[in-house]
Amino acid sequence: MTVTDTHRVIDAVWRIESARLIAGLARFVRDIGLAEDLAQDALVAALQQWPESGVPDNPGAWLMAVAKRRAVDALRRQTVLERTHEELGRALETRQDTGAAEFTAEVDAALDDEIGDDLLRLIFTACHPVLSTEARVALTLRLLGGLTTEAIARAFLVPESTVAQRIVRAKRTLAAAHVPFEVPAGAELAARLSSVLEVVYLIFNEGYAATAGDDWVRPALSEEALRLGRILAALAPAEPEVHGLVALMEIQASRMRARTGPNGEPVLLLDQDRARWDQLLIRRGLAALERAERLGGARGRYTLQAAIAACHARARTAEETDWPRIVALYGALAELEPSPVVELNRAVAVAMAYGPAAGLRLVDELTGLPALRGYHLLPSVRGDLLAKLGRYGEARAELERAAELTRNSRERDLLLERAATCAGQERVPQP
Repeated sequence: MTVTDTHRVIDAVWRIESARLIAGLARFVRDIGLAEDLAQDALVAALQQWPESGVPDNPGAWLMAVAKRRAVDALRRQTVLERTHEELGRALETRQDTGAAEFTAEVDAALDDEIGDDLLRLIFTACHPVLSTEARVALTLRLLGGLTTEAIARAFLVPESTVAQRIVRAKRTLAAAHVPFEVPAGAELAARLSSVLEVVYLIFNEGYAATAGDDWVRPALSEEALRLGRILAALAPAEPEVHGLVALMEIQASRMRARTGPNGEPVLLLDQDRARWDQLLIRRGLAALERAERLGGARGRYTLQAAIAACHARARTAEETDWPRIVALYGALAELEPSPVVELNRAVAVAMAYGPAAGLRLVDELTGLPALRGYHLLPSVRGDLLAKLGRYGEARAELERAAELTRNSRERDLLLERAATCAGQERVPQP
């Protein structure tokens, strides 16, 4: 195996093992920043040694063993002792001369036990509400996704220095706020779980429909969010909204291949070739939806959205879609979480179920809302409904305004193409 081949293997191993490695270390040292440093030390050791010695049979265990040794070494220094539990500090002070081997064995046991719980603790810590949304997303992708700072910056089209600063500030904020490395209990669990799910879904959505740049979709981000969601579902099997989110992402991800044309251009839902939808992901999504509903979460935020997605997944053709049910589901979602965006989506469903005029009346009620000012999908939807009603001049103006507002170049091209079609229809003599 060449050095280049070895480095590729190391990259793959790091993506798979880094989250478990950091989680196990963080539970022990009680400092995410220090845990990541120790894990990175193990990675550096692999980069130095594996090209000569070869990749070990169990590379994850090798990395953990090296990280454990670095952790023990770090705990022998007073500066690190001050960051750890007093109990561990006292144990080290009393055994540093005669009980080193016994102490190391205890560290090994502490790091080996409850790996699943450690990952759950790491997720809840990285997504703590004390951090800004941007910081939560960056830290989650860094610690749990194993993505480099460069990769995160490229995915979100921001400078690498900006992402690096967010991650550094996030670690400092967690340390300064003395955020415990634990899964919260009671009422706090629901609030913190909401933050975790929000971060995972934000990552998924940025991959599913990129807000800016030259790509309509970024599948790698959606795949990463789906991986995190599946981990979370395995770690918190009794939480219905976790399964609801996984169901939503599985079903949405099933359409990923059909969302773009041969040249990367967007293909809207009703125009997609449903033969290209991934049936395995749909089945997984429907099963997760069933689990969420069985656990009593049928009226949860993500479960309702998953139920909407399921209506599309179950329809063999666009014409077979159960639009009245989708209208009802959006109504339930609006009652749960009143939102102009939800109302806009409900208006689209109403238009599909009961005609464009009915949908347009609802959309017109939303045009003056400050929350939708600058939201490109409002004029986009309005333009589409006006075109269906034959009001092509007004439709063209709305679609052009939507094109000005979007930051995604692929979407801008699509909107301008639709506007040009409306302009052509304007010139066609009406009977």
